[in-house]
Order: sequence, then C-alpha cells, then structure tokens
Amino acid sequence: MAQKRDMFDDIIDITKGLSGITEPFSDLTNAFLGNPEPEEREWNPADYKEKPRANALSCLACRSTKSSCRACVKICPVNAIEIEDGGIDVLDSCRKCGLCAPVCPTESIHGMKHRPKKFYDSVAAAAAAYETAYVTCTRALKRIPRENEVVLGCVGEVTAETWFSILMDFPNVSVYLPLDICENCRNAQGEELLGDAIATAEEWSGRPMGLEVDAKELSCTKRREFERKEYMDKIMKTTGLAVSKLNPATAAVTTVSQRIKDHTKKLSALERTLATATGTTSQRRRRVLTQGRQLLLSTLQAHPELAPNVQVSTPVCDFEKCTLCGDCIEACPLHACDITDSGRFAVESTYCVGCGLCAEVCETHALAMVEHDAAELVLPDPEAEKKAAEAAKAHEEAEKMKAEAKKKLSAALDRVEKLAD
Repeated sequence: MAQKRDMFDDIIDITKGLSGITEPFSDLTNAFLGNPEPEEREWNPADYKEKPRANALSCLACRSTKSSCRACVKICPVNAIEIEDGGIDVLDSCRKCGLCAPVCPTESIHGMKHRPKKFYDSVAAAAAAYETAYVTCTRALKRIPRENEVVLGCVGEVTAETWFSILMDFPNVSVYLPLDICENCRNAQGEELLGDAIATAEEWSGRPMGLEVDAKELSCTKRREFERKEYMDKIMKTTGLAVSKLNPATAAVTTVSQRIKDHTKKLSALERTLATATGTTSQRRRRVLTQGRQLLLSTLQAHPELAPNVQVSTPVCDFEKCTLCGDCIEACPLHACDITDSGRFAVESTYCVGCGLCAEVCETHALAMVEHDAAELVLPDPEAEKKAAEAAKAHEEAEKMKAEAKKKLSAALDRVEKLAD
C-alpha cells in the first residue's frame, strides 16, 4: 500500500527545489570567503580493485600434499598464483580481478575490501537508502560510482552464499552489465562464475536477481522513507526538536547504519550460539566459521523454510573402515571434523564447507562426501523456543480456565432448571 503524502514530503520537495537556486551561488560565496574548491575525484579503476591476500593455514593444498584443490591457480587469468612447499604466493603480475576468492571453499585467499561480510554491508547501505542498488564492475561503469552503485573488479568474485543473503534481505538489488561487456574481458571465467553463483542463489531463495544492461536505465533515487529520515535528523540536529516523535511513521524508520549494526550483531550472536552449542574439538581446537557460511546460516535462521532448497556436502563415515587414525582431524582447515569420546568420527555440519579434504586424506577411504539439504544448518533458537514454550503454556492455561468456566456455567444452568421445575 502506497504511503500517503503529508506536509513533510511537501517541505522536502520544496527544499530540493530551492537547492537549485542556492547552489549556483556557492562558487561565488567560496571565492569571497576564501574557501578552497572541493577536489574532484577522478575515475581510476584501480581504486576498486585489490591484490588478494593468502592464508596458508586454511589452504587445502598447503595443508596436505594429497589435496587435489588448485581452484585459485586454475581460475587466475594471468597465472599469478603459485602453491609450493606448503605456501601460497600471489605474484606481482596479479591483475586484481578477485576471481580466486569465490572458488576457494575455505576463504584462505581473499581481498579485504570485498570479503563477503564487507560486500554485504556495502550493498545493504545502498539498497536500504535507494529504491534500486546496483552491483557492477569497473569495465561496465567506467565512471565515478554513485552512492547506490557498488563496484567490483569483476562481478564474478561474489559467492552464491552472499548473493543468497542479499536476495532474501534486499530484493531491490540488480546487477548492471551491458551486453557483450564480458566477451573481450581478460577475466574470461568471470561471467561464468557470476552466472553459476546467481543461478544457485535464485534456486535457493526462489527469487530472481535483477539485471540492467542499459546505462540510461540506471537510476539514483533515494527511498522516500530514507529521505524523510534524513530530513528529520537534520531538523533534530539544527533545532534540537525530536520531530520524529510527532510522526510515528518516521519514528519506525531505521537508519542504514543501524540496520548494518543489527546485522553484524545478529552474525556475532549466531557465532556465539554455535560456539556454545558445539564447543571446541576433542583436541581443544577452536572451530572456524567462514564469512560465507555466516551469511548462509544467518539467512537460513530467518527463513528456515528455504533449507530444503539449499544443497550442501558433508563427509559420511563408514565406521567399519575407519581406523581412528585422526588424519581427517589434522587435515580439516576449519576444525569441523572430530573424534568423539566414544571413539567415533563426527562432523559439525554448520562449520563444514564441503571441501572434501578429509575424504582425500583418508587412507582407508572410510569417508565419502554426501550431498543433502541444509536442514541441519538451521540452529535451534533458545529464545524462540522459550517464547514458544511460554505461549503454549499460556494457551494451555487459557483452555483450562475456559473448561472450568464452562463447567461452572453448566452447573449453574442445571440449578436454574431445577428451580424452574
């Protein structure tokens, strides 16, 4: 239902109209006052790219010579990644496309600017403030991005888990890629990675991702409620008046920064819940939760009905073949595998990203990777369970009181009938 206009909307429109009259004189005013002219930013694609960092501790190939994983090496268009002697090097010839990051299951290679959580926050800020937010690459945009445009070295560097979270939380996000823009790009596999990741996210979420191919169709319109919030905040800072108290609709609007803070708190609470529920391994090792898995778990917690759509892979043990040698535990980069006190192999599916290294190092082939839905990843919420139990108890007491009242009423009616006789 469309929100009705009120006097605040009229005032905002008038203010926006007046800005066109006052701004032409700003240069003259600055000249008289001696204010320096604002520096104009220049378009530099390098500002939106970065050389990835590598962490050998969680790299599958670095942890075990038995690992067949060379995904980052294979995807690199300029052969700038080398893995040897238990180490991983990113050479200076790296063109900073970022395609090595999404293909690494353990996030051992990544860029700081575009890690899943940071990318999510950037998109969230744009999508919460504007009617449409766009994700694009430097080759497609070729200019300074506007506030609702998130620019990457290549749009293929976003994982399916991240797109899944964005699709569920912000359906007003679109990808901007002009037709044939990827054909002559040196990041040859970027378009394929993007297509696979978005197709997976759409399958999981049941929602389509928007696509824009014409630069003329790109809009930069702030959401009406966000404009109102900005205007109210400006009045409050200037006058000290709590205008939002006069308008309940405005008071209900949450700022962009607050939404991002709430999401961060939600992820932190989820990680604490997991740590409490699973604890450390039998060897006192702390389990590691990747950022992509954090976003996936958070989204599934909010939408548990989507768990059957999400396919994950975890190891299953044939206990007759298992010798309890512990090679799988030593190899697991996220410490998701363990041997319980009862002497049986176990895996914490919430931490396991399905890299398959445990199965590769198993000499007796006791472990096999099996694909299944993500029902196991939906964690029990103690607070929600407590509220549900309280609601059930209140309902039971209400039904009990209702039955007693009905019984007393029936007895009273019986006495009335006897007096009538």
